[in-house]
Amino acid sequence: MSKLSVGIVGLPNVGKSTLFKALTAVDINIANYPFATIDPNVGVVSVPDERLDKLATLSKSEQKVPAVVEFYDIAGLVKGANQGEGLGNQFLAHIRETKVLIHVVRIFKSEEIIHVEGSVDPIRDIETINTELMLKDMETLERRLKTAVKEAKTGDKGKAKDLKTLESVKKVLDDGKLVISADEDVVNTPVVRELGLLTAKPQILLLNGETQEASDELKKKIEDLGFYFIVADLSKEVNLEGLIKESYKTLDLISFLTTGPKETRGWTVKKGSSAPQAAGVIHTDFQDKFIRAEVINWEKLLEAGGWNEARAKGLIKTEGKAYIIQDGDVLLIRHS
Repeated sequence: MSKLSVGIVGLPNVGKSTLFKALTAVDINIANYPFATIDPNVGVVSVPDERLDKLATLSKSEQKVPAVVEFYDIAGLVKGANQGEGLGNQFLAHIRETKVLIHVVRIFKSEEIIHVEGSVDPIRDIETINTELMLKDMETLERRLKTAVKEAKTGDKGKAKDLKTLESVKKVLDDGKLVISADEDVVNTPVVRELGLLTAKPQILLLNGETQEASDELKKKIEDLGFYFIVADLSKEVNLEGLIKESYKTLDLISFLTTGPKETRGWTVKKGSSAPQAAGVIHTDFQDKFIRAEVINWEKLLEAGGWNEARAKGLIKTEGKAYIIQDGDVLLIRHS
């Protein structure tokens, strides 16, 4: 399953734990000093989805099971985290478990809340975090390159190609760039993906403060990095739906649904997934034993008044293995 797992990262005292608490309503320790978060807190949040509610009502389902997002609150990183400063190594390891990062950047000014660097400078702070992630990636990459050099000497063409790919990734880091800025084909190569490189993960920058506190220079910097950003005053509100939608968009994820008297459920797949791949998300056996999928858009199903009514009107399509799942498809999988 393409489960959405989000790591919340940033310097200490920028609002990470406040964001996590607002998102998950989990009562955690939020304190005005670095490393108040000793272990990564994990919160599971339901994906808001009006389609689920409407289909559950239509099908008179006994239960609704929404798609979920896992949020990891990762303790504050500081300069030198890649070498273990401030419990850094431990938390950098936790970031590997996530698929996308919400990078919280403080833009609000306050004399009451200390800043680990002594002043509020969002551009410097973004560079500090990304530098730590890049240094950790370089360490991981250099270790893998030693093995790759030995493997390439065996004469295996595939291993020689892997070495070349890893060397191209090293050059990206040597140039002071994030791995995600490399060619997409390179980033998605199995030999690169298996390393779980931290800077290969998409980032959403959440600027904690008022809109007017986000300078044009800061916006330009974010634009140059190629990241999406949101400005939010975390002391007031968090738009959970907006954050989840952006996370889905960033990762190219979509949702499809299944519905019936027992349950209506939301499922997450990568955009471009085939019907058998979607079937495999429901149950691993279904992908190999897939025969066909009966498909209808959720709105058309609602308009028809139910599955049987939609079938009578010829609205249910029968699709084979080549069918590409669309966001909002309602599926009935037929398998052997």
